[in-house]
Amino acid sequence: METIFGNLQGLKSSQLKQLQRLYHQRIPGDRITTPEFSQRMAAISTEVNQPVCAYINRRGQVIRVGVGTPRQTQIPPMELPRYGAERLSGIRCIATHLKPEPPNEAALTAMALQRLDALVVLNITGTGFTRRGGGATGYVKEAYLAHLTPQESRTLITSPAAIKVEESQIQSPSWNISPPLDLDELAEQDLVDLVENLEAEFQREYVAQEVDADHDRVLIVGLMTSEMTPLQFQDTLMELGRLVDTAGGDVLQTIQQRRSRVHPQTVVGEGKVQEIALTAQTLGVNLVVFDRDLSPSQVRNLEMQIGIRVVDRTEVILDIFAQRAQSRAGKLQVELAQLEYMQPRLAGRGRTMSRLGGGIGTRGPGETKLETERRAIGQRISRLQKEVNQLQAHRSRLRQRRQHQEVPSVALVGYTNAGKSTLLNALTNAEVYTADQLFATLDPTTRRLAIPYGETNEPQEILITDTVGFIHELPASLMDAFRATLEEVTEADALLHLVDLSHPAWLRHIRSVREILAQMPITPGPALVIFNKIDQANSETLALAREEFPLAVFISASQRLGLETLRQRLAKLIEYAVDSQ
Repeated sequence: METIFGNLQGLKSSQLKQLQRLYHQRIPGDRITTPEFSQRMAAISTEVNQPVCAYINRRGQVIRVGVGTPRQTQIPPMELPRYGAERLSGIRCIATHLKPEPPNEAALTAMALQRLDALVVLNITGTGFTRRGGGATGYVKEAYLAHLTPQESRTLITSPAAIKVEESQIQSPSWNISPPLDLDELAEQDLVDLVENLEAEFQREYVAQEVDADHDRVLIVGLMTSEMTPLQFQDTLMELGRLVDTAGGDVLQTIQQRRSRVHPQTVVGEGKVQEIALTAQTLGVNLVVFDRDLSPSQVRNLEMQIGIRVVDRTEVILDIFAQRAQSRAGKLQVELAQLEYMQPRLAGRGRTMSRLGGGIGTRGPGETKLETERRAIGQRISRLQKEVNQLQAHRSRLRQRRQHQEVPSVALVGYTNAGKSTLLNALTNAEVYTADQLFATLDPTTRRLAIPYGETNEPQEILITDTVGFIHELPASLMDAFRATLEEVTEADALLHLVDLSHPAWLRHIRSVREILAQMPITPGPALVIFNKIDQANSETLALAREEFPLAVFISASQRLGLETLRQRLAKLIEYAVDSQ
């Protein structure tokens, strides 16, 4: 039985049958519609006193009938046979309208969201009659034909600067609306010619604007809730732009919304979801990134409505970690973090329902694909957990050996991209990889460093370890998976807390690092705050930092400024840490 979509309340069974008969109609493949089909739709719409929409594929088959406007009856993007910025969906919509007016913006937006081949709006007269044999006439007053048109240019905003976009910069889709037509004029329109010309233009425009094919074309979505300040919100979006950039994506645009609380189904409001879908379709985006963690149901709802892949901030961070992991230990911990993140999100990714168990309603086909995947992931997690435990034990033995030799150890901690690896290289002439990227270093590196010790200033060797960078709201799965790496911090005699003073959110970074350190099972040793990149900070920031942190050390690791002072302060820190044990 053919399904009728939309508002069916109050419809009689005879009216539902008339709507279902529309599925049996066939339109010539090269015509948009025929006068007979248009009049029949208008007659049904007049009888039910509601707008009616019919969706037709390029073979002339009616594939969807709905009671309501094009906006109310539109096809979800994930159900469209083809979807992309460089082509049309292969479906046209014939819609009736009760008022004598051109297509409104809601109908045109629905056309753009579905990338319809064409939208026909039939304004009905409210009168008419049906001839013997079923032919209807006199029901259509006038018709309008609308279709999308290629944009002359799209603004490609390269990341990470694509953070705040003014309203004037947001490109809306462009469309063309015909003057009022009668049904014979409408029937003469050549659908094949119209579609071929439009798709050729869309393809040319898409190729001209296409970014590197290896890079995702990303749209960032930020939600500012009541507990956030505007400055915190902008810092979060700026950081997410850097994360996407580091992961290898190109940020084309950022969409923002202010709400008192998160929408439970879609994070942002329904209207904003439509705007995201429209912007993604207009810019040729293939990935939407949200600035917060999403539940599996939220991801599913958003992907159904937007039509492209949706990920959250944690998934971007995990992707960066996967790219950065070099050692076997690093790869092991990243895989564990990814599987722990993925496991609860398996449910709802597919439509298969579980029938395992016992009793009425549970007997059936046996184990589904979902259970097979979940069981395999559970087994893999258990195996990885054991390997991480072995890694912890191995690193613990190495630390015990160092402690037996009574060599003091210091761990470099700090927000990601603070310059920890650069400082390690400057102090010890190590050759650790450095880059102006988030999470450039993943695996801990330990080097020997000679510092002046005691009143005689005799050189004493210490061990200094460069650890993985921290970030605001570090994902819990990463905290658990990287416990073997983070133990390098808790087991060290002292910490060097490095801060990027050139970053506008340096105070927030200090708080984030301290919050993560406070969550660790063992309280870390005493810490010395070091402000890095002083050559890039302004005088006001320097003055504020000196006032707030009078005991801190100010350096520039890349320019090798203040390193001698740091060595002397480091010697005092080690002396204090060892004496207080």
